[in-house]
Amino acid sequence: MNSGRSRSDRNSWDPAYRKKQIRSILFLGILSLVLVLSVILSLWAGSYDTPFGDLMRGIFNKAQDNKINVVVRNVRLPRICTAVVSGAGLGVTGCILQSILYNPLASASTLGVSQGAGFGAAFAIIALGAGTAVSGSVMIPLCAFAGSMAVALVILALSKFRQVSSESIVLAGVAISAMFTGATTLLQYFADEVELAALVFWTFGDLGSASWGQIGFMAAVSLIGCIYFILHRWDFNALLSGTETAVSLGINVKRVTMINMIVCCFIAAVIVSYIGLINFIGLVAPHIVRRVVGNNHVYLIPGSILAGSSLLLLGDLFARTVISPVILPIGAITSFLGAPLFLYLLFKGRTRE
Repeated sequence: MNSGRSRSDRNSWDPAYRKKQIRSILFLGILSLVLVLSVILSLWAGSYDTPFGDLMRGIFNKAQDNKINVVVRNVRLPRICTAVVSGAGLGVTGCILQSILYNPLASASTLGVSQGAGFGAAFAIIALGAGTAVSGSVMIPLCAFAGSMAVALVILALSKFRQVSSESIVLAGVAISAMFTGATTLLQYFADEVELAALVFWTFGDLGSASWGQIGFMAAVSLIGCIYFILHRWDFNALLSGTETAVSLGINVKRVTMINMIVCCFIAAVIVSYIGLINFIGLVAPHIVRRVVGNNHVYLIPGSILAGSSLLLLGDLFARTVISPVILPIGAITSFLGAPLFLYLLFKGRTRE
């Protein structure tokens, strides 16, 4: 919004604002450096010991040892790209959901959106046979999107038509998550061995199964969504002042909420459909960035993208190396990371009341 930008321009003359602006830019630079170092470390770490120079040449398929080329291009590099793309998408969706719902506990996992997408994907695999069919690469994301949108519509109905508080929305998300988890379990009960093997993908979360085509599709969807969010960053800043203030600035709050909810759900659905349930990245990443840059979405959105990628990549690095060569499920690692923060935010809000 132009009004939000002009207000920011007036604030730019304030020394305190300029100091915070410089700090925010430096923090984004630090997050970028952490991401680059995480990529390099993830590329180097593994059970196959390889000199760093050969790893760099293996990226371009020019290492003298063809085994290095195979390990880098077919195993490590796709896994790293999947973690970076998925972490960025989950991080930015958590940031936007927290903004449009006025709820610091909102994310695709805590609101049940991920679980709805997981149930849709499980339904496609078992009921529609998409797990072994050629059309599975199309049906699974479509069903995952339908499941996530069903949850999103319930959340929107509760927040807009029933005027439910932000705390109650999170509790409703927990109930919705339990319902879809139970429904997914029932589907598993009637699945055969092949379908059960495919559903392990959802229960554990897996960054190593996505093909280059799937990674490219996830990257395209996440990139388009991130660009859209960045272009509308002033709308999210206006929403921080409350609905009435946002309306006075010319923002159609209902339309902004609906469009961004749909975009967030689509990004989360696509990511979940290919890598399974990765919880709490969308909750943790924005809060880490918010501690430094505040609620200014000019810096909060790109910071959440970088933090989400770094967190998921570092979590995967830990999962691969802590008891190497055994690879721990990444979904369990991210849950251990996010659950304590969720409890901290929940009880912090109760204390303020």
